[in-house]
Amino acid sequence: MKTLKFKLYQHNRNKYLKRSINAAGVIYNHCIALHKRYYRMWGKHLNCAKLQAHIAKLRKRKEFWQSVGSQAVQDICQRIEKAYQLFFKHHKKRVRPPNFKKVRRYKSFTLKLAGYKFLSDNRIKIGSKVYQYWKSREIEGTVKTLTIKRTPLGELFMVVVVDGVIEPQTRVETGKIAGFDFGLKTFLTVSDGSQIESPQFLNQSLTTIKVANRQHSKKVKGSANRERARKHLVRKHEDVSSRRSDWFWKLAHDLTDKFDVLCFETLNLRGMQRLWGRKISDLAFGEFLNILEWVAQKKKKQVVFIDRWYPSSKTCNHCGHVLKELDLSVREWRCPSCQSINGRDENAAKNIQAVGASTVKLGDVRQALPAIAV
Repeated sequence: MKTLKFKLYQHNRNKYLKRSINAAGVIYNHCIALHKRYYRMWGKHLNCAKLQAHIAKLRKRKEFWQSVGSQAVQDICQRIEKAYQLFFKHHKKRVRPPNFKKVRRYKSFTLKLAGYKFLSDNRIKIGSKVYQYWKSREIEGTVKTLTIKRTPLGELFMVVVVDGVIEPQTRVETGKIAGFDFGLKTFLTVSDGSQIESPQFLNQSLTTIKVANRQHSKKVKGSANRERARKHLVRKHEDVSSRRSDWFWKLAHDLTDKFDVLCFETLNLRGMQRLWGRKISDLAFGEFLNILEWVAQKKKKQVVFIDRWYPSSKTCNHCGHVLKELDLSVREWRCPSCQSINGRDENAAKNIQAVGASTVKLGDVRQALPAIAV
């Protein structure tokens, strides 16, 4: 599977797609209301097939709902069903059930097998209208789904999922394995002693974002000036997100070019968010790990996660002695057993490397043995 993203041309006819997204939001909220009402009345979960049949009947009588394709309506019901199944399975882990959404903030609708047709050049027919998009690359393989997404700025993007794409296998083996420790001051500390600093893009732009936010709050609600200020604020946030994402992609490619096996510690991001708030949001460890896993899979590299409860910072990487306590403010400590001085982050990275190496396949460990320092 491969996902391609294209931006649609700005045109007056785009209002029909935005109207369809609004209609999809209304249908979504109606489905959520039916689920809640059905559970109050019968104490049971509403079956997805029954919901789809009911919505299909209602759709014949509501002209506004007909602006959304039938397959998009089925996809809405299926996504709600999937969200409820995840809630039933993980509700003890604070997973919440799906809830109502504001229609103006509803983002997308998805078509699967019908409702669209790719025309020549850079044109696509959705429903009865033809739209143009920026064709940055060729669409190869079999198209599985087509999703129309709306950004907070009102721009429209087309996300195409294709299958059957044959990509050239270009794997470069380095025979190296490395451990990485995340930090608040240093983004990544590598087991070879090097450090990677985070640019902290949100912190760089915080002053301009505060000014834009203050200007937006002063405008009269419902006015054109307030909408203009809102878009200005959204652009500031999108600029931060784009720069951070670009840096993550470049860093992920750089690390996967240097190492064959990359070892990380499983993070409790929810707990870290409660403790350090905006700092964790700016570093965006979770987003980086998602990008790194995708790049590693594409390059046939391996990303290994060790248990979050392993005392990587409190264990001496020379003799294996484990401290009973180690305060977060202590950045360097002397081992009482072998008297070696350990830097907190570098010591943790080396321990993560050693533990990660013990969990990978034997063939991968043999290839990476020259780089392991235990």
